[in-house]
Parts: sequence; structure tokens; C-alpha cells
Amino acid sequence: MQRNLVEAIMGAVVLLVAGFFVVFVYDTAQVKAIEGYQVTAVFYKVGGLQTGSDVRVNGIKVGSVISEELDPETYNAVVRMSIRSDVKLPMDTVAAIGSEGILGGKYIRIDPGKETTFIVPGGQVKKTSDYRSLEDQVGEIIFLASGGSDKSK
Repeated sequence: MQRNLVEAIMGAVVLLVAGFFVVFVYDTAQVKAIEGYQVTAVFYKVGGLQTGSDVRVNGIKVGSVISEELDPETYNAVVRMSIRSDVKLPMDTVAAIGSEGILGGKYIRIDPGKETTFIVPGGQVKKTSDYRSLEDQVGEIIFLASGGSDKSK
């Protein structure tokens, strides 16, 4: 009987420590959605961006992707984001899809502009830069190396 009691107490301690660890990781990893005001951005392609992905300014998380949907008329991706209330985005802000590396996830990189007027809650980031995959970039390099000229720039 004594042995069963010790095993039960040790099991409870292990479960308690595991629970504290899960709470610590959840708070430290910043996986919860950021509460704040909502803005949208329209992209031609998002390259695997997912709901819950980070929105970052200079590498610092300031928001989260709330949803993605397809515009039925233009077939562009409409991305809705939640931005922290203390972060005000100027009207000439640019939103781009970034990658955390070859195997990393995607996030939205925000490059704030210089204007003194700000995007209102529910507003839209007008300037966007679409996702360029590794295949797109390698193809462009091969095309330029083989004597082609890049007229899109």
C-alpha cells in the first residue's frame, strides 16, 4: 500500500511539472494571437502563409494573421491581420511575405512608411510585395546568367 501511495504522488508531481512546462512554453513562444486592431492586405500569392503566422516589424512580432481568403473577383489573396494597439502603421506602409529560411515558416514583414497619417482600424495596407519562392529566384538568376534581360525591374 505504501508503495502505491509513493508512486501516485510521484506521478502527480510529474504531471504538475509537465503542466508548468507547457504553460511556460506557451507564454515564451508567443504562439497566441495578438489582440489589437485589424487591417487587411491583398497579395497576388502568399506562398504558404497560414492563419496564426506572425506579423513583424524589424523582426519583432507586432501582430498575427487572423484569416486568409480568396477574392472571388480578382482571385487575389486577402489577408486579415491583427496589429497591437500601440503600433500605428503609416498610410505608406508596405507589407511583404517573408520566409524564415528554406525550411522555415512564412510571416508578414511590415515596412512602416514615413507619412504622418495612419491606417485606421479596419483599413487596408495598400502597398504589398508578393511572395517570391526559391524556385522563382533561382529561375531569375539562371535567366539573367544565360544572357536574358530582366525588363520587369
